[in-house]
Amino acid sequence: MSTTYTVTGMTCGHCVASVKEEVGEVPGVTAVEVDLASGRVEVTGQADDNLVRAAIKEAGYDVA
Repeated sequence: MSTTYTVTGMTCGHCVASVKEEVGEVPGVTAVEVDLASGRVEVTGQADDNLVRAAIKEAGYDVA
């Protein structure tokens, strides 16, 4: 199962790495793909939506 989020505020490769690291630590996440240009973050696995959103916020970004 995969879920796509639109994340705002990412501007560089470091932003992408931060989001991937935080979301990747959420229990149940098996993969994270981030597209900087579109702000799209695709999360694969059986993760709790609220935990994924919290991880994105922890990385310093917002879910649109």
